[in-house]
Amino acid sequence: MKRFTLSLFGFIALVAPLPAEDWPAFRGPRAEAISDAKELPTKWSKTENIRWKTELPGRGISSPVIAGGRVYLTAVSGFEQSRLHVLAFDADSGKKLWERQIWATHYTNCHPASNMAANTGVADGANFYALFGTGDLIAFDKDGNLQWYRSLGKDYPAITNQVGMASSLALWKNILFVPLENAGDSFVAGLDTKKGENLWKVARPKNVNWVTPLVVNTPDHVEVVFQSNEDVSSYDPQTGKLLWKHEMPNPNPIPSLLYTHGTVFAPGKEYTAFRPGQGSKATEELWTNNKIQSGFTSPLYYKERIYYLGGSSVLNAINPKDGTSLEQLRIQGKKFWASPVVGAGKMYLISEEGVTTVVELGEQMKIVATNELEDTIMATPALVNGAFYIRSDKYLYCIGEKNRK
Repeated sequence: MKRFTLSLFGFIALVAPLPAEDWPAFRGPRAEAISDAKELPTKWSKTENIRWKTELPGRGISSPVIAGGRVYLTAVSGFEQSRLHVLAFDADSGKKLWERQIWATHYTNCHPASNMAANTGVADGANFYALFGTGDLIAFDKDGNLQWYRSLGKDYPAITNQVGMASSLALWKNILFVPLENAGDSFVAGLDTKKGENLWKVARPKNVNWVTPLVVNTPDHVEVVFQSNEDVSSYDPQTGKLLWKHEMPNPNPIPSLLYTHGTVFAPGKEYTAFRPGQGSKATEELWTNNKIQSGFTSPLYYKERIYYLGGSSVLNAINPKDGTSLEQLRIQGKKFWASPVVGAGKMYLISEEGVTTVVELGEQMKIVATNELEDTIMATPALVNGAFYIRSDKYLYCIGEKNRK
């Protein structure tokens, strides 16, 4: 393994600055999966610490996103998932504020574990942008008024679902980043948020891919980073110009990238850390580790450790300086799709069976609670207002102390 010294801290931002009590995109406001909450519940059940619970009109794997006191979500129903739903709920009470439905305009066949509501949308406070696996892309304002709509399946008929597209949207200023990497017409694009029109479009490798784009915002520049089955590539967010590319053996096309301390950490057959290139300077590989087994969940960085849940339900704590394993902890659950999140010094890991393992983080990881909802959960939760917003196959839950104000 190669060793390195951490460089000046960089940070990521998916959207313009938003209140601390917003969770406007997949894995939160900075794509870190970390909440600023000081207190969060550690114990709950079907009857304990449930602030509210509301039934959903259909299945979905997309995560809830929260902005301006509204919880936005997508779902699918109907014959062969032909009915697409976009919903908004009041974050405090769970009251449904509005629901909009459209017919799918492209193929809906996919792996039975997935569905057409797998892509997580993104909110900017004024609007919510929703993408479905069918290529239907819709913008509604916070009150449910249609702003614009595009059928990307009609615009680019060679797009194919295969096992199901699930990459989530990302946002920077007035540019919406749309990842549509697939075995057909594979591309990523930057769209004008006001009109939904392409500002740029770049061809990508023709492979199935579920990685969510990462917006890297440093004091020097902004870039948007994508990972495919072949490499990790960075583009200028305004023009789509390729800034740098880092080839690596068999990147994992499911979990999303991690960027911190000026370094990209990319899951794959060999977990790889490298410094991005700038200008004529090439990327610099810092270390690789082929003993870290990739699963479906995305890694996170917390207090000088990288945490990664492997495919064998083992939580790994990794030294970001050299990639060595610091600690391992076996987690209850057979399969995990939801990425871990951290709040109030604890990590929360939700299995497909609906069991949440609460792990206290520090010099040594320690399981402090396991909570069962007896529901199928595949979506990553959102953490806002001292509560968890968790979507299952059937319900949207708000989990937190009921008497909290």
